[in-house]
Amino acid sequence: MSDHNDVPEKTLDITTETCPMTFVRTRIALDRMNSGEILEVLYRGDEPARNLPQTATEQGHQVLLHTEGRLLIRKC
Repeated sequence: MSDHNDVPEKTLDITTETCPMTFVRTRIALDRMNSGEILEVLYRGDEPARNLPQTATEQGHQVLLHTEGRLLIRKC
């Protein structure tokens, strides 16, 4: 992870969702994006804080920024 000032092409607010829907909605959003585009994910809770960055990385995407309640993911 590094500190980027990239502007996301899409923002996904999953603050009212619970696992596994946080992952499902994030994956659907990434699937609909083009390679190189950035998805901003706004979330709430410890479970998505742990699972979303790990799952995105496992699927080959790049986590650009991870702060409390916010992720920036570049689709690869």
